[in-house]
Amino acid sequence: MTINPQPKAAMDAANSLLYPTASQGARRATEDAVGSAAPAKPSGSDMEVVPRARRRHFSNADKRRILEAADRCTKPGEIGALMRREGVYSSSLSTWRRQREAADLAALAPQKRGPKVDANRAEVLHIAQLTRDNDRLKSRLDKALLVIEVQKKVAALLGHRLDDNGEST
Repeated sequence: MTINPQPKAAMDAANSLLYPTASQGARRATEDAVGSAAPAKPSGSDMEVVPRARRRHFSNADKRRILEAADRCTKPGEIGALMRREGVYSSSLSTWRRQREAADLAALAPQKRGPKVDANRAEVLHIAQLTRDNDRLKSRLDKALLVIEVQKKVAALLGHRLDDNGEST
């Protein structure tokens, strides 16, 4: 550590020459500083179209990284500084923590043993059942048509005329 040979009064005088408004307080000095003033509104011809704001999306890796950094924060104000630096709200941290806990609980849940159930299995079984029903009904229809043909031939032998539906005319 080096000691400054200039007395405090000399330093204050030098600062007042460099920064004339420094004596009015830090807030006043920052207001008058170059570049700290609010920019003047542009005239109508200089107006620029501002692009539409887009929602910020965080990847899972970013969420994990930010949560780990937040968990490491121990001193008051560190989490606030982290959130400002990362551009994150406290509600986002809360939501991400809930999601992390839900994922951890899901990972710890007991897994069902054996082969995994096929997602399309119910649909495949339903199609197989409908195919069997269709084949059974086709077989019954073929038998019914055979019986009708026999009835037509018997009716013709007996001298009765039958229409296409097997009814006498």
